[in-house]
Amino acid sequence: MSLRHPARRAWRRGLAVSLAALALAACQASPAAPSADALAPASPPPLPTLTPTVAVSHAGLFVDAGQPAGPVSPWVYGTNYGPWLFVPLQMQPAAEAANLSVLRYPGGNWGDRNDMDEWNLDQYIQLARQFGAEPYVHVRLLNGTPEKAAEIVRLLNVQKQYGVRFWSIGNEPNLFGDGYDTDQYVREWRQWAEAMKAVDPSIVLIGPEINQFYANPSQAHQLELERWMVAFLEANGDLVDVVSFHRYPFPSSQLAGPPSADELRHASAEWDALIPYARALVRQHTGRDLPIAVTEVNSSWAASSGGETTMDSHLNAIWWGDALGRMIRNGVYMVNQFAIIGEFGLMNNYDVNPIYNVYLMYKEFGQQRLQASSDQALVSVFASLREDGRLALIIVNLSAEAQQVPLTIAGWQLPAQAEVLLFDKDHAAVPQPALSLNPQSELQLSPESMLLLVVPAP
Repeated sequence: MSLRHPARRAWRRGLAVSLAALALAACQASPAAPSADALAPASPPPLPTLTPTVAVSHAGLFVDAGQPAGPVSPWVYGTNYGPWLFVPLQMQPAAEAANLSVLRYPGGNWGDRNDMDEWNLDQYIQLARQFGAEPYVHVRLLNGTPEKAAEIVRLLNVQKQYGVRFWSIGNEPNLFGDGYDTDQYVREWRQWAEAMKAVDPSIVLIGPEINQFYANPSQAHQLELERWMVAFLEANGDLVDVVSFHRYPFPSSQLAGPPSADELRHASAEWDALIPYARALVRQHTGRDLPIAVTEVNSSWAASSGGETTMDSHLNAIWWGDALGRMIRNGVYMVNQFAIIGEFGLMNNYDVNPIYNVYLMYKEFGQQRLQASSDQALVSVFASLREDGRLALIIVNLSAEAQQVPLTIAGWQLPAQAEVLLFDKDHAAVPQPALSLNPQSELQLSPESMLLLVVPAP
């Protein structure tokens, strides 16, 4: 996220509940590198096929537990952090409990305006380990040098043996301005990448980190963003490991305020077009299927709070629960919400924001995607198989009204008693009485809610 040149952000950018009974995890004393088993392969494997759009073949909500749809990437539960985003001591236990999987640093244009020092990097690595998150470092591109970028890799991965896997080069280069164009960008990105890989060939390079991306662009600014993406893919598609962009759907212009409730309710559907479009573009211009990352994302690029749809609102949290589910369903490799704290954040200095509860809900989700569909415009279902053999479903109701919807589950031994976790305006991701599920059941969904069902293994 860039905080400078606000006039250039006309298309850009594009939560408080109490935290009760929180188990306090002990802080890790030293930032030791994680075990190899905890890390993804150094170069993420190409996708064999493009992810198909989910076909709606049944009335209501439908889950086919016998139809696996691919793995759930462990890196979709990430966020952004930087020297300008201080997590106070009293909120660190909440961050530890959120199941954050990636901590992108320095999380915005700070990294292209400043050189990172050893003390800040050590503190960041220790905090990431404390939170149980994988570090992800963005090195300076604007006014930086390949040699300085390579030295940061050497410091963290050779000298200190931190084993930082994920790296990117520059943040939102299309906003650098002052004549910085695609030719200069793709040339410099390659110079930086080759210098960094020469120090540690195992690192995963993520790019191009443009500030927005659209499916089927038609307006001039949308086409310009695609031009940056295409130029990067054609020049560096052989060297990049993961293709990335940022996405903030609102406000639609610098003069527009927060979205209406109706606009926000319908905005999450865009991911079912956006991710397949990005994949098709990557395939067209690189001849490869590369993983997709959304490394900054929230509903708005403009800081706002205290409203019905601002980023600290309950509805924004429900929007995020649905948007994240759609990205998972479409096989996205990495997702980094913006940001861990502040007006955009999962929390503030004294409490968690509503969006924090989305991570408590997905903490119980599975590791294997299953086919699921909904014929309801504002009700979604996401299905997964957990490592313990249980079925985990997340149902999101974006509507302002309570909904009664049929749920059909095929390929699973039913009836069974499902564990229930509820997040709505009155329940902050808290357990509810067990629910009896049959092959065909009726669900009662509260307004603007997320419901997690964990069904016993057969």
